[in-house]
Amino acid sequence: MDVSRIRALRGPNLWSRHTAIQAIVSCNGDEVAIANLPGFETRLRERFPELGDLIPSDHLDTVSMAHALEFCALGLQAQAGCPVTFSRTTQTVEAGIYQVVVEYSEEDVGRLAFEYAEKLCLAALNDTPFDLDGTLKELRDLDEDIRLGPSTGAIVAAAQARGIPFRRLTQGSLVQFGWGSKQKRIQAAETSFTSAIAESIAQDKELTKKLLHASGVAVPYGRPVDDEDDAWVAAQEVGLPVVVKPQDGNQGKGISVNLTTEEQVRKAYRVAIEFRDDIMVEKYLPGHDWRLLVIGDKLIAAARRDPPLVIGDGTHTVRQLVDIVNSDPRRSDGHATSLTKIRFDDIAVARLAQQGFTADTVPGRGVRVILRNNANLSTGGTATDVTDDVHPDLAAAAVAAAQTVGLDIAGIDVVCDTILKPLEDQGGGIVEVNAAPGLRMHLDPSFGKGRAVGEAIVGMMFPNGPNGKPENARIPVVAIAGTNGKTTTSRLIGRIFEANGQRVGMTSTDGVYIEGRQIDNGDCSGPRSARNVLMHPDVDAAVFETARGGVLREGLGFDMCDVAVVTNIGIGDHLGLNYITTVDELAVVKRVIVENVSPKGMAVLNAADPQVTRMAAHCPGNVTFFARDKANPVLATHRAQNKRVVYANDEGIVCQEGRKSYRIPFSAIPLTRNGSIGFQVENAMAATATGWALGLDWAVIEKALAGFVSDAATAPGRFNVFDYKGATLIADYGHNPDAMQALVQAVEGMKSVRRSVVISGAGDRRDDDIRQQTEILGQAFDDAILYQDACQRGREDGEVVALLRDGLKHAKRTKRIDQITGEFKAIDLALERLQPGDLCLILIDQVEEALAHITRRIAEAA
Repeated sequence: MDVSRIRALRGPNLWSRHTAIQAIVSCNGDEVAIANLPGFETRLRERFPELGDLIPSDHLDTVSMAHALEFCALGLQAQAGCPVTFSRTTQTVEAGIYQVVVEYSEEDVGRLAFEYAEKLCLAALNDTPFDLDGTLKELRDLDEDIRLGPSTGAIVAAAQARGIPFRRLTQGSLVQFGWGSKQKRIQAAETSFTSAIAESIAQDKELTKKLLHASGVAVPYGRPVDDEDDAWVAAQEVGLPVVVKPQDGNQGKGISVNLTTEEQVRKAYRVAIEFRDDIMVEKYLPGHDWRLLVIGDKLIAAARRDPPLVIGDGTHTVRQLVDIVNSDPRRSDGHATSLTKIRFDDIAVARLAQQGFTADTVPGRGVRVILRNNANLSTGGTATDVTDDVHPDLAAAAVAAAQTVGLDIAGIDVVCDTILKPLEDQGGGIVEVNAAPGLRMHLDPSFGKGRAVGEAIVGMMFPNGPNGKPENARIPVVAIAGTNGKTTTSRLIGRIFEANGQRVGMTSTDGVYIEGRQIDNGDCSGPRSARNVLMHPDVDAAVFETARGGVLREGLGFDMCDVAVVTNIGIGDHLGLNYITTVDELAVVKRVIVENVSPKGMAVLNAADPQVTRMAAHCPGNVTFFARDKANPVLATHRAQNKRVVYANDEGIVCQEGRKSYRIPFSAIPLTRNGSIGFQVENAMAATATGWALGLDWAVIEKALAGFVSDAATAPGRFNVFDYKGATLIADYGHNPDAMQALVQAVEGMKSVRRSVVISGAGDRRDDDIRQQTEILGQAFDDAILYQDACQRGREDGEVVALLRDGLKHAKRTKRIDQITGEFKAIDLALERLQPGDLCLILIDQVEEALAHITRRIAEAA
């Protein structure tokens, strides 16, 4: 078995809406059916008993080693605690070659599981050992290291429940919510609204106290100290007992409380100085430790925090009791679980000594043994939810403290006897205001019910819109797929958005454009370019030309779109690549955008293409069909059902839904040349249907159509028409048989004395596809100039041109055939032969360079 071409499908893809690892797996000989491998299944189950019913034992003759790999990769992740359920293995057209797809929740974990699944299968095949426990531990540890922590995860989950898209920007906790101009970001419990100045103030405990005191909020008295001696002086000033802590500490690090002697104060200073340089001493307030969570202008949650402790049973030592408590599956070494393991370190030993215990002491039944003074979850403490008990005045004081510092999310640390009374009535106070507070204690407290903290944060970041509905932070997204017409349709739709006053981000085979400015060039019709556009803060609407290659390579760059447009499939293009060998298979790839339309969205489909019409059944939203022929059966049926259709008549485009209709004359759509260019009429219909689906005013759509002309500046390489010495010159990027057919139909309606064509072919097409292009052109052009371009894409010199010439063997019209090397030389030769009244179609390869060359030649001839 050989595993190759491992890819991560990071968005909705050909197989599912799940993120997944995809690999090409080659099985040799008996590996194509594990029934032919004596004892393999038994040995595999011995090494991985949890495989369960994943491998259907009654169908082993159809289960290959590739299937076993699939089941192992999925099963290993599931046993490691990853929430994965989907996998699939399919055989390609090549014997023994399979595509294996396995869902992942974290990409690195999915890749590692694939590696270990291969090792597991080989171990079963060769009857060698396999360390299952070690493998699962490594997968679990990796998953815990890289998955979002509880705080960030809760916020992300709340955003997902609201339908807000998210993207993790780093391996840490930095996450983007929303798209384009509606995006906002979080990092753990910090948001785009969190002020850096407010955070800096919160880190300075002394400054925080001064500001709170000035605002009338109860705080303990204290001051910064310079050294160990000054710490004892300050302790005497404020009065024992005291607290010694770093001035800008966090997570309880370096804090010592309830200090009553000089020795304790000095030792506490030495502990604190190991964490920070600036140390302060303040009055110790007796009572419990409470954490109040303020989000925006509301108290959302409150918890009583208790220090890490164990309760004696009269049998076990303190150290053994700690081990027993730490065995709770809710406790881990980090912050990935609801509780953290109790640390048994020097601080714990010192705290034991204060109580007259050692690590080997056996406490009596019911005796509480405290391991630390501070009640912080990161050191193993526990939390009890008390949100419903907080006195209104105490809640108001917490909100005032957060607003005084300037934090949108704040953890307010309070020390007092009870939260049922105001602070002033019991001598309590606010001891700290924390930026980026941990949320674990409120999400999953040790005791009591969890609070909807994530929902509160998302609600603050994305308040309800003017209509009272929750904001989902999405911008309009339109995806366009098909064999031909994608780029022109994309540009038209972009113009419609612009006419509506929206800033447009667009991807296409020409590049990436933001507000009409190209920020990247080349073929940018894949998911990475789409994701880059959705990250751009100046984009109000996105238009994505979605090519098959990107879908197969990585999936979509978005989770769903508002409108999916499929222009056509025809006889297909790029067949034979990536195991897509038939038009039916190609249609399934193109259909991915339709399958991921929003439930409230629309698919705009070409009713004249049977492959496209069949996609309607897979659309979660509604469907608009378009076709030039009003009598098209699919379109007519849809119209009879009072659903949306777009068709053409002699005067223009008609948009109809039930008894309502709207007409746009061809005279107002210059792209169509008064309706004479059929494929441009279809492009205009698709764009018009998209604007309609988005609910834009007809005046906006008409304005965009009227201002769009197919010149080299607006739509480079898309039926650009020039005048050259009285002859008509057409430059187009068409490169497949369907495009040739559409171009022939277009030029048939244009007057000419003599027609010539300049053409090359892409080497990554099948031989028949290359031949068929010139077979079609040979029926409509008198002269043909065949050129070999710079990129043969794996073909030998002259091979592509030979195929093109072969396609002209039985041409009815083409009599003169020239063969030349170099695109620009071929263009020059065609221009030299042109006479007034002639028509020349130049099928360009290097779009920008060829158009610049043609423009220069026209200028020289003027």
